[in-house]
Amino acid sequence: MTTPYPNLLKPLDLGFTELKNRVLMGSMHTGLEDRFWNIHKLSRYFAERAEGGVGLMVTGGFSPNFVGQLSPLASTMNNRATAFLHRQVTGAVHEAGGKICMQLLHAGRYGYQPFIVSASATKAPISPFKARALSTKGVDKQIDDFVSAAKLAKFAGYDGVEVMGSEGYFINQFLCERTNKRTDKWGGPFENRMQLPIEIVSRMREAVGPEFIIIYRLSMLDLVEGGQTWDQVVMLGKAIEKAGATIINTGIGWHEARVPTIVTSVPRGGFADVTAKFYGEVDIPVCTTNRINTPEKGEDILAAGKADMVSMARPLLADSEFVRKAEQNRSDEINTCIACNQACLDHVFKAKRASCLVNPRACHETELLLTVAPVQKRVAVVGAGPAGLAAATTAAKRGHHVSLFEADGDIGGQFNYAKRIPGKEEFYETLRYYRRQIEILDIDLRLNTRVDIDTLSIEGFDEVVIATGVKPRTPQIDGIDHPKVLGYLDVLRNNVEVGQSVAVIGAGGIGFDVSEFLTHDAGRHPEGEQISVEHWQQEWGVNSEFEGPGGLAERLPMSSPRKIYLMQRKTSKVGGGLGKTSGWVHRNSLKHRDVEMFGGCSYDRIDDEGLHITVTSKDGESKEKRVLAVDHVVLCAGQESFRELHDQLAQAGIQSHLIGGADLAEELDAKRAIRQGTEVAAAL
Repeated sequence: MTTPYPNLLKPLDLGFTELKNRVLMGSMHTGLEDRFWNIHKLSRYFAERAEGGVGLMVTGGFSPNFVGQLSPLASTMNNRATAFLHRQVTGAVHEAGGKICMQLLHAGRYGYQPFIVSASATKAPISPFKARALSTKGVDKQIDDFVSAAKLAKFAGYDGVEVMGSEGYFINQFLCERTNKRTDKWGGPFENRMQLPIEIVSRMREAVGPEFIIIYRLSMLDLVEGGQTWDQVVMLGKAIEKAGATIINTGIGWHEARVPTIVTSVPRGGFADVTAKFYGEVDIPVCTTNRINTPEKGEDILAAGKADMVSMARPLLADSEFVRKAEQNRSDEINTCIACNQACLDHVFKAKRASCLVNPRACHETELLLTVAPVQKRVAVVGAGPAGLAAATTAAKRGHHVSLFEADGDIGGQFNYAKRIPGKEEFYETLRYYRRQIEILDIDLRLNTRVDIDTLSIEGFDEVVIATGVKPRTPQIDGIDHPKVLGYLDVLRNNVEVGQSVAVIGAGGIGFDVSEFLTHDAGRHPEGEQISVEHWQQEWGVNSEFEGPGGLAERLPMSSPRKIYLMQRKTSKVGGGLGKTSGWVHRNSLKHRDVEMFGGCSYDRIDDEGLHITVTSKDGESKEKRVLAVDHVVLCAGQESFRELHDQLAQAGIQSHLIGGADLAEELDAKRAIRQGTEVAAAL
């Protein structure tokens, strides 16, 4: 069978072994690594992706010793008993025809535990603990532990290791003046600072022999002040090749960087040009990474000669069959990663097990089973928003006969509004995926159909799932019926023309989305079209030539066609309830467009003058009366469940399953809605 992805699916000869394609499943910490009793779950997680055709996988990070742990009792590879346990993982992957490397990650000052060590005694902004500076002999001990961990990984049956030398972790901390203040042989000029990774790789190669993959994760763009220059990156890359690395993988940005690197607003393949500039400096294979979520994007990068491999981490969470579908010309069936971070990174940073918003089975493969139903039923799903789509497609995969009812003229529900927000264009992919699933699963889709009890009774469904979603909540404010007042649906669905000054009431996810929408000129940002890499670099201050320490540049100011005020009742940080790993990006983006944000607001009245508010200080000691002379006030003040049909069915004695926003109308939560829809359908 011919394929539109000849470069992506081309084998890669490493000399002593061959990878069946150019797709690397990048490292992701899932939480399953941290407890030995989850080893069978971790095994199944990787085995499914090996069955899905990935050329080479890399585990989440395992520390070579306890001082390098990300958190207390976190994943570590430092003894033979642990290594022996990992044979379950490697055995399952090899049985499925895959190859897998263990990532060795020493957290350094990024560890969230009191025993952390680093090049110098510094404190990272993302950890409450200050690192202890290692002695000269102490550095040697860390190198010994890296080498020992690699030998244990080989004993465990891994095909290789990835040495984490980027993202601001331990090795990266030695490389940069920002964190290395040493005056011994491990500090001072870059030639000294770079000796740590060189020693690790060279001694590791000597210990594990020639037929063992060593990937080195090279930080090609630190994105922090005091980071490496481009010449230093190239110098180190060449030295790492000479030391014995098999593959050089691209690392982008420190975790404390104020430039987003993987959120959905970053353009697809936004950092491939960094790898392209490095490509050709070494003779070993080079892998590029970050925001590559479709086979088309991966193929384009490889065809353009920017790298030898592409790393996709979260896309393999979203769809374990990503590569297999590409091989079979079924890319329209891929469940695309939308880079939301809500169930993967946000979970990990809260010490929860990772999963995926669009694929709640990720990391739950042994628990959320989609087996064929013992009895095929006729199932009615009312509402084709995220929850209803998940329930309908999951039920159909299990063999049930599904009818999906939607009152509007298209599927998607709230996703149809989210996709219009600049930086959230990936939601188009989720809707494409569900449309295709409806086709291939032969789901009876009935659009423009408002269902009542009689319809459900006449057709005699065995199971009824109610996913009718939410309706906007209208707050009690004097003057709420004033012509200045709009709801968020007026803006995002009905295309009501909005004036030059706007007050947005409610600073949850919808308030931020509406504000983002209103700060962009529709003519300069066509709907559905991602921002260009060049424009994005200018907005966030990334040097287009990747020169200078850290590859940073001056951020260009971003104009907004409107003056926006975004406010909330709570006195806490505006947007404090947004995602842990993406909320700062949303706040930063709006501030860069001069959006004025404030909390502690009470809304006194709306009249011809505008919005009258009282602002209470954070300490509650003072209050200030203000009049915002705005053209419009947009309400983003929460939602209420739309569940009338469910209540009517209950009164009539007819049982139904209530899911999504119809069940719980807190801040719109697609993650919960899709998971709930999947779980309910899996149990039918």
